[in-house]
Amino acid sequence: MQQTGLITLLVATIAFIFTPNSGLAQDGDIAVEGGGISAPGWTGMLDPGAEGQIDDSRLAMDGDALHVTTGPQVSYWNTDNMASGDYTVSATFTEPEYQNLNNHPHPYGLFIGGNDLGTEEASFLYCAAYGSGSFIVRGFGPEPFQMNGARAEAHDAVNEAAGQGESVTQDVAMSVAGDQVTCSINGTVVAEYDASELVGEGRLRSTDGVYGIRFGHNTEGLVRDLTLTD
Repeated sequence: MQQTGLITLLVATIAFIFTPNSGLAQDGDIAVEGGGISAPGWTGMLDPGAEGQIDDSRLAMDGDALHVTTGPQVSYWNTDNMASGDYTVSATFTEPEYQNLNNHPHPYGLFIGGNDLGTEEASFLYCAAYGSGSFIVRGFGPEPFQMNGARAEAHDAVNEAAGQGESVTQDVAMSVAGDQVTCSINGTVVAEYDASELVGEGRLRSTDGVYGIRFGHNTEGLVRDLTLTD
């Protein structure tokens, strides 16, 4: 009787691991069919250590929006998009169908201070929102570094999707003003840092550099009104 119960438990465990809706099954990057970059002037790079290749995710124009579908977690930028001194970069991100490619929230947002992008020495700082009502601030320099903890941080300013498959939109902005670097989501500052915390050995080369967008893996979204304000 005990042996039968053990066998039943093992079978159930194996079935959970391999079912399409299990968290473990969704942790791997799902290569996007017809991937690659077709938006004019844009290029991209996977996160350091990410598996796969840039063509496993997709960036394309969709009317007036950039349409991103990942595969591996990826950052995209237009080489003409440079910012220096005091500035604000902003954009509107819409996840048309929350968690349509995964069963747990993944982030999307902006990055600034991009230098040596596309190389092993790449450095940049990103702030990204989750449709679950949380946000995260991290950087690469070229090793990853965390600014608001190892996991996403909940904040009332971040919009929360009504449920899986529902649309959710976030306005994200990153600003440099003197020695202060801030991230705002939906008009509220959710994180603020002194530049000395961000720039230096193993972190950013500078807050000056390329700006762009970043998406976590297995995520789909639209980006509109990517704007630089001096």
